Amino acid sequence: MTKREYTNYQKKVISSYYHHLDTIALGRLQELVSELYLADTDKKRDKLWERVGQAIDKLAIPASLKEHILARRDVKVLAANLEQWLKK
Repeated sequence: MTKREYTNYQKKVISSYYHHLDTIALGRLQELVSELYLADTDKKRDKLWERVGQAIDKLAIPASLKEHILARRDVKVLAANLEQWLKK
């Protein structure tokens, strides 16, 4: 398998993405909070909580806090923590 060559522009885009990954993940969590408030079925909520776990994995959040948030499955708890994370 040969190594893929990227143009300088592509390298900058890739670097920028990984540099701002925490900001992207926080923005995604904000969207998920809104979607959770609006979710009307348990199946939708289950899928959204899975995506919340994936987004939290991309942040430097302690595993115990992640487990607490996902175990409670309370949007208010997630929103309160998200507000604190956004202030940092």
